[in-house]
Amino acid sequence: MLIMNNYNNMFNDVPTPWGMYLQDSASPMAEGMLEVHDTVMFYLMMMLMLVGYLTYSMMKFNNKMSYKYLTHGSLLEFIWTLFPVMMLLLIAFPSFMLLYLTDDVIDPAMTIKCIGLQWYWSYEYSDFINDNGETISFDSYMMPEEMLEFGQLRLLDVDSRVVVPIDTHIRFIVTGGDVIHSFTVPALGFKVDATPGRLLQISTIITREGRFYGQCSEICGVAHSEMPMTIEAVSLPKFLDWLNEQ
Repeated sequence: MLIMNNYNNMFNDVPTPWGMYLQDSASPMAEGMLEVHDTVMFYLMMMLMLVGYLTYSMMKFNNKMSYKYLTHGSLLEFIWTLFPVMMLLLIAFPSFMLLYLTDDVIDPAMTIKCIGLQWYWSYEYSDFINDNGETISFDSYMMPEEMLEFGQLRLLDVDSRVVVPIDTHIRFIVTGGDVIHSFTVPALGFKVDATPGRLLQISTIITREGRFYGQCSEICGVAHSEMPMTIEAVSLPKFLDWLNEQ
């Protein structure tokens, strides 16, 4: 499914048939993951071409070319040891920075609790309480194929979406109610295990409106593929209207 924003850009926020690349990012965390992925792939291609060239050279000459410093040379051994070390450092530094940023949750504006159950998700907006002292909470089930409307996605759309505002620091607290599940939304850079008895948190700032789809990424039972999650990012006025309806 392709979503259009105000600048007429087309975004890919769902899995596509024969897709060979990641979904378009909708948060700073997902954007960082895309950059790290591209950086690592660049260095891997450099190493692949170097090793491929050396392998081709040895096959071409069929070991007929012999040079004493090629097999017994301290300088050459130092170089081919230092080169992989430098490559690993160039890969490790951006990876560690991104890992630190994904774990850093500072002063979120709102919190949503996500509970994985067999085989659906339960959500609770802990910061919003009505006049009766009750929080907003609901269960989210996958839409059966025979009930899908035009434009809805098979195995991805749900009956109750998680509605959140854009440009807002949101914290998701994830846990499991029975077995281990996994709360995963690729376009937002989410992949958090929902472990019974543990609370894991992740935060994000969604930068654009749209619907972002994910599926449980932990084999949790016979209906493992039938517990998707759908996050709908809207503007702040639309989110307040949705809150009033709840």
